[in-house]
Amino acid sequence: MGHDTHGLNLQREVGLIGAVSFIGGTMIGSGIFISPQYVLSTIGSPGASFIIWSCCGLIAMLGGLCYAELGTIIPESGAEYIYILRTAGKVVAFMFVFSFIMVMRPASGTGVALSFAEYAVAPFYSGCTPPQLAVKLMAAVSILVLAIINCLSVRLATGIQVVTMAVKVVALVVIILGGIVMLFQGRTENFEDSFEGTNAGVSSIGIAFYQGLWSYDGWNTLNYLTEEVKHPEVNLPRAVLIAISLVTTLYLLVNVSYLAVMTPKELVSSSAVAVTWGNKVLGSWGWVMSVAAALSAFGSLNGTFFSGGRVCFVAAREGHMPDILSMAHVHRLTPSPALIFTTIISLVVLIPGDFQSIVNYFSFSAWFFYAIVLSGLIYLKIKKKDLPRSYKVPIVIPILVLIAAIFLVLAPIIDNPQIEYLYVALFILSGIVVYIPFIHYKLCPRVLDKLTVFLQLFLEVAPADKNL
Repeated sequence: MGHDTHGLNLQREVGLIGAVSFIGGTMIGSGIFISPQYVLSTIGSPGASFIIWSCCGLIAMLGGLCYAELGTIIPESGAEYIYILRTAGKVVAFMFVFSFIMVMRPASGTGVALSFAEYAVAPFYSGCTPPQLAVKLMAAVSILVLAIINCLSVRLATGIQVVTMAVKVVALVVIILGGIVMLFQGRTENFEDSFEGTNAGVSSIGIAFYQGLWSYDGWNTLNYLTEEVKHPEVNLPRAVLIAISLVTTLYLLVNVSYLAVMTPKELVSSSAVAVTWGNKVLGSWGWVMSVAAALSAFGSLNGTFFSGGRVCFVAAREGHMPDILSMAHVHRLTPSPALIFTTIISLVVLIPGDFQSIVNYFSFSAWFFYAIVLSGLIYLKIKKKDLPRSYKVPIVIPILVLIAAIFLVLAPIIDNPQIEYLYVALFILSGIVVYIPFIHYKLCPRVLDKLTVFLQLFLEVAPADKNL
């Protein structure tokens, strides 16, 4: 095979500012333009929803710091997958990569595509909720367009990332400034008695956290490129602190601004908050917000496609994924097989899925694996004190985040058991069933080899030795 296990020695090019914008750019996705209404409708009162948004930021921050220490103990790219492989072992790592590629990445892609679609069709159906079919078709179109772009050219995909990043920051700043103006005009009635009507059930708190944390998802981005960060021991923790405090502040201010403009009832019933906000504040220019929110979601979706290839590579390098998924196009150097695969699954998830349930399944499986990663960190801190690490986080922090993760996984099940969570859990466990024959005993049907050769010729791809 001639696989160089370390890959190339990637140039360390990402400095502190690059690292901060990388985390921030991935975190500020479609979530903040969609989730506020779900957090509010689940938890029931504005005051409680602010508490949830702050706590989500705190959890993301502490989680990011734990990851920063993991990144200096295990200095390889690949985040969860590598950490689980090095602490919990091969089987669990395979379970992760199996659920990641089969459920988590397609689900998060579909969730973002749906929020893009909500905003893209909103201007055409002003004043009424757009039909589900229109939204889903739009979402499918966006997934296909981005898949094609990412298969055609890396440069174009990067360009989209930069443009949409600028757009979303501008959009958030506009929302915040508009809200401040409204507050100075004395629009504070929505902040009085802000705790009445709070639903304090375990499940509603858990689900509100799922919706809120969906907007913070991406706090672990930097660990996918540990090998490319300058002085990671200084810059990993620093970038986490700066980026996540910035994002949390932005999110809280945006929520304040939403409530300065509309009543909690209006916020909950709106199908696209930023558009409702735009119509109220900017009047006939309201569509601008719609475009900005759509572009922001489009950028996030592009990021999902762009970064997801790395995990496929690392896993195929360990022999945990069919070789075809780690191949790249001969001339264009894009990981097209992995992209095509993700696209197909995302489209399948799209058919039955609605935004809220997709987010809940995604968060459920993601936090299950975060819990495993954090237990691994606690294990490394107690048992392997002698491992060289240049950044240490107090042991309380991973313990706190671990408790939060366990709560997040168990709360919705205990309080309101739905059969779907059982399906997700069974699916995660089914990874073991796949692992034993195909990977442990390497039982690989001959047909698969023929298929691989056929696909290689058909897609014009070859094994990629280096991490693209």
